[in-house]
Amino acid sequence: MSKVGRRTLVKDDITRWDRAVTDSLGPATRVLAAAVARRHYIAGESKVDIAAALGISRFKVARLLDLAHEEGIVRIEIASDDIVDLELSEQIRELWGLRNCAVVLGHGPDPAAREALAQTAADLLCEVITPTDVLGLPWARTVSDMIRAIRELPPVEVVQLSGSLFVPDETTSPVDIVGRAARIAGSRARLFYAPLILDDAASAAVLRKQPSVKAALSAADRVTISAAGIGAWGPKVSTIYDTITDEDRAQAAAAGVVGEVMGVYFTVDGSLATTPLADRMVTVAADTLRGIPEVIGIARGRAKAPAVMGAVRAGLLKSLVIDTEIAQLLLSTDPAPARGTSASKR
Repeated sequence: MSKVGRRTLVKDDITRWDRAVTDSLGPATRVLAAAVARRHYIAGESKVDIAAALGISRFKVARLLDLAHEEGIVRIEIASDDIVDLELSEQIRELWGLRNCAVVLGHGPDPAAREALAQTAADLLCEVITPTDVLGLPWARTVSDMIRAIRELPPVEVVQLSGSLFVPDETTSPVDIVGRAARIAGSRARLFYAPLILDDAASAAVLRKQPSVKAALSAADRVTISAAGIGAWGPKVSTIYDTITDEDRAQAAAAGVVGEVMGVYFTVDGSLATTPLADRMVTVAADTLRGIPEVIGIARGRAKAPAVMGAVRAGLLKSLVIDTEIAQLLLSTDPAPARGTSASKR
């Protein structure tokens, strides 16, 4: 037999021996598998370095790592933290094609859940915003809560995106929200004083032409990041719904409205809804809102799930901060709009 043939035989025999030994689950193999796993996963050593240090083949190191997984010596677990369900967040982000998603543990009217939602939204905004961004903010309870939770922002310009809405027991306005954010950032604020909704379309059109209002709404074209509340079409889940007449509500419902973001109305399949209310709003246009690269939608409670779905399908939102109730409903729903609709995806 040639020397080459003999070397091949020896190599094959060693490979078979390695496989036989590592397939054995005796105590020596388990101890060795644990040692290899500790060096690889905890100490960060490469398989080549481990093989050299222990005087075994790289094949055996790889097989021992496989055995460590198969026998439960090594367990890989993706753990959630105390506030955000990390695994569910990633499932929703991937399924619905979002840029970011944070599912906050808990739900319902508990003040602690509202605070956790606001803090998580604040943390996400502060994580993704950069000094080159222009921040746009509308009026919404959730946005007001979020801004109160922020302690630091880069020196970005802050632009008001909607008029004010009188809500009993609520003392904030978009002027307050934008002003506070600008003070935190130490930067310029684009403000205007106007209601969000007027009694008729003609009055709204006149108000939108006022210099301060026109300047702020024009500046919305430069906004690169925003946060928004999501109103569902029903009592106590939309501040707009709660402040308009029964006739207004009926007309919107007949148009298929399931929710609104910044006073932009949409159906559950993501189509923009044609309703007389739309012409009475002092807010950004739907196309402007769709054009903002990052809009973080904030919502909690299962009643808002259809509105969240419609807003994402309409391309009005790019990221979400939601509670587990909404997340579970989104996880069990096809994100694609129904056939025959004209919903716009990002």
